[in-house]
Amino acid sequence: MAPKTKSSEKSSAAKKGSKVKVGSSAASKADPLFPARPRPSRIGGAIRPRGRDLSRFVKWPLYIRLQRQRSILYQRLKVPPAINQFTKTIGKNEATTVFTLLNKYRPETPAAKKQRIKEAAAAEATGAKVEAKVPHQIKFGLKHVTTLIEEKKADLVLIANDVDPVELVLWMPALCRKMGVPFMIVKDKARLGALVHQKTAACLCLVGVNKEDKQTLSMLQTAAKDKFNNNADLTKKWGGGMMGLKTKAKLEKRAKAVAAEEAKKAAAGRIH
Repeated sequence: MAPKTKSSEKSSAAKKGSKVKVGSSAASKADPLFPARPRPSRIGGAIRPRGRDLSRFVKWPLYIRLQRQRSILYQRLKVPPAINQFTKTIGKNEATTVFTLLNKYRPETPAAKKQRIKEAAAAEATGAKVEAKVPHQIKFGLKHVTTLIEEKKADLVLIANDVDPVELVLWMPALCRKMGVPFMIVKDKARLGALVHQKTAACLCLVGVNKEDKQTLSMLQTAAKDKFNNNADLTKKWGGGMMGLKTKAKLEKRAKAVAAEEAKKAAAGRIH
């Protein structure tokens, strides 16, 4: 084999040097399309197991935790009748009838009211007859509805079942019973609010309806009096007092142990 010459040694050294330079430039230059994302090794960095519900480990927002804790407390503690009556809402069919009727008497938007006044002014200017009477519409607002109930002007009152704090409307069913005004407890404050162009509404009432809807209103008034005004159970029946699963299991286990102990004593007494 022929010995290597100086030129061949130089070319091989140049090749080796060029390889080193190429490798170093590739390492320093990162690909923008696929950036390196090292996997975190801290708590929570593990891959989520498939087919397992981890919702109980989620740290839910405060308002969700509060409403869940409140619902559990209402089940565990003894709830007085004045508060417990707000869990007895009207059924789906009745609610459909009520909200269909109320949807016809939604209050005017500011733009609609402005247009009506403008048209009335234009009609008056031309000498035409103008209807001075404002069309029937839903009344809302806690103070306004309370005044209408006290004056016995309200034909039907709707109270939301999820008002917070409940003390805002706690006394209203008693006032309606005293004044003889039919009332209903419905789900929920957001649905009532949507009728009057608000986010929520604690209570609503109807003061009057058109001639074609009087029969429907009369039917709803009768249903309200039967289910709420004249229902004695609402004012007497307590709520809550339901034990949790763990407590029930513990009491069952204790009862079985007591029964087994009594059986042993009875068997021992027979032997002696």
